[in-house]
Amino acid sequence: MASSTVRPTAQGHSQDRTQGNSQDDDVARRLLDSAAVLAYDPATEVDWETPLDRDFHGASPEWSSLYGTAYWQELTEAQRKELTRQEAASVASTGIWFEMILQQMVLRDVYAKDPTSAEVQWALTEIAEECRHSIMFARGAQKLGAPAYRPHRAVMELGRAFKTLAFGEAAYAAILVAEEVLDVMQRDWMRDERVAPFVRTINNIHVVEESRHMKFARDQTRKRLVGAGRVRRQINAFVIAVASYYIVTSMVNRKVYANAGLDEKRAVAEAKANEHHKSMMRSSCSGLMEFLASSRLLTKPALAFYKRANLI
Repeated sequence: MASSTVRPTAQGHSQDRTQGNSQDDDVARRLLDSAAVLAYDPATEVDWETPLDRDFHGASPEWSSLYGTAYWQELTEAQRKELTRQEAASVASTGIWFEMILQQMVLRDVYAKDPTSAEVQWALTEIAEECRHSIMFARGAQKLGAPAYRPHRAVMELGRAFKTLAFGEAAYAAILVAEEVLDVMQRDWMRDERVAPFVRTINNIHVVEESRHMKFARDQTRKRLVGAGRVRRQINAFVIAVASYYIVTSMVNRKVYANAGLDEKRAVAEAKANEHHKSMMRSSCSGLMEFLASSRLLTKPALAFYKRANLI
């Protein structure tokens, strides 16, 4: 866990805000207040110096893509721990990839807006937090003894197109999907004493700070959809679903199995058929799916991709 989740209260901080800002800035102002009171520096909060203790998992075993399979039953405890460490590093690497996309989309969104507004200042604060998260994830994966896992080349190129073209609710809802899925699993990992202490600290930092990012993404998605017609909702629902599919299916790189000393072909086959892991993913997305449904973004074409990704 992080050394502390308590920060001195920012007395009078909210009252010091100018009263001239529009009501649209209310959420952003509250998030700025939260960031002023509760924020972390991973460079000093995380124990980077203590050598990796291989008696610990890298993630809660129940979240492993092989947990509950016949192959999992055959593994030694040491192999299971190495597998969860490689999987945690892969999730972190995928997080870095999408955080880079997120930062560019948010920065592009506020590029021409009033920098004195709370919304733009919060957006810049979020980008700063995401930069720290990316560095934190990179150092974490390195400490876990993992290589730099990357999505498939075709997915990388799709991400390049998405970060350039996505805007409005498509951008913010896709951001929300990535953050919500990570949030649920990391809440489990940060409380699990079987997980390496430094990984628990990383997860705690990410959960605390990403809660602000999710609030902003939800708020922006709702605002951008005001007055949106049926065709626009249909198109953006499809774009969000496709982006979500590639984000989620890229979380565990197939190379984690070989790097953990397993038979890659067999492991991939058993992971694809693993009903336990599919159930874990669906449960992690129940709140997200309710939000997308309430926003009328769960169209039939979109549902097909969410089902393929085992998110519903």
